[in-house]
Amino acid sequence: MIKLGANTVLFGTHDLRTAMECIKRSGYDAAEISALPGMADHLPLDNWRSVATEIRALVEELELPLTAMEVGTNAEDRLMLAYEAGAELGIPVINVGPGRKPDDPGGLQGLIDHLNAMAAKAEEFGVILCMKAHVNTIVDSTPTTLAVMGGVTSPAFGVDMDPSHIHRAGEVPKEALAQVVSRVRHVHIRDCVGLGPSPGSPEQQACGRGEIDLMGYCQVLVNAGWEGPVNLEIIGAKEYELTHQAIIAAESYGYLNACMKAVGGR
Repeated sequence: MIKLGANTVLFGTHDLRTAMECIKRSGYDAAEISALPGMADHLPLDNWRSVATEIRALVEELELPLTAMEVGTNAEDRLMLAYEAGAELGIPVINVGPGRKPDDPGGLQGLIDHLNAMAAKAEEFGVILCMKAHVNTIVDSTPTTLAVMGGVTSPAFGVDMDPSHIHRAGEVPKEALAQVVSRVRHVHIRDCVGLGPSPGSPEQQACGRGEIDLMGYCQVLVNAGWEGPVNLEIIGAKEYELTHQAIIAAESYGYLNACMKAVGGR
C-alpha cells in the first residue's frame, strides 16, 4: 500500500505537535517534517538534538511515522546536519531542490558533481538524498531531470517527483513521471492552476482543485509497482488560520485516497 503523508510546512505558523495532530486527524498515514527556516522550521537543524526526544514521542504517540524531511537547500553544511538528524530519528529521505539558477556558472555538470559528493555522504548515514525539478532553476524539466539521473549513480540518490513543477514546465506530469519513475524515491504532490511561476493559492494547490490529472499520475506509480512515500506539500498557507489549513489537508487526503483506491494503490 502506498503511504500518504503531508508536509508540516502547511502548518508553518504552528508548533510541530499541532501540525502532526492535524495531519493525523485528516487521515494521513505519515508526515514529512519541514526544516525550512522562514517557512516552517519544525526541525531546527542547527539544534536538532534539543527537539529529538519530543519528535520521537510525537511519532510514537500519534502513530505517525516521518517518511521524509524537507531541507530545501543542498548546501553541504545543512545536508550534513540533516543526514545526522535523519539517521538518528529514523527519517529515511532528505528532500532538496536544485538550488542553482539556469545561468549558474558551474552549469548542470557542476550540480551533478555536487550531488554525487552529497549522495556519497548520504550513503554513509543510511539515508536517501532526493532532488526535484523546480521552476526557475537549472533543473526545471524532464530532460534536465534525466540528465541528473544519468550523472548521479549512487543508490543513495533519487528523484523527488513533484507534478506541479513539471506542469509549470509545460509538460504532462503523468507522462513525465513514466520517464523517471525508475529513480523516483519520493513524491511531493499537490495540484496546480496555470503555468506559474507560482503553483497558485493554497486552495488551488489542494488535490483535485487544479489542472493536473492526479489520478493518472497515481496510476503510473501503481503500474510501476512503486511503494515509496507520497507527501502533500502545500505552500503559501503560513498566515492562514489553523482551521483553514486543516481543511486543505483533509480535502487533499480525501481526493488522493480516492484516487489511489481507484487505481489499486490502497
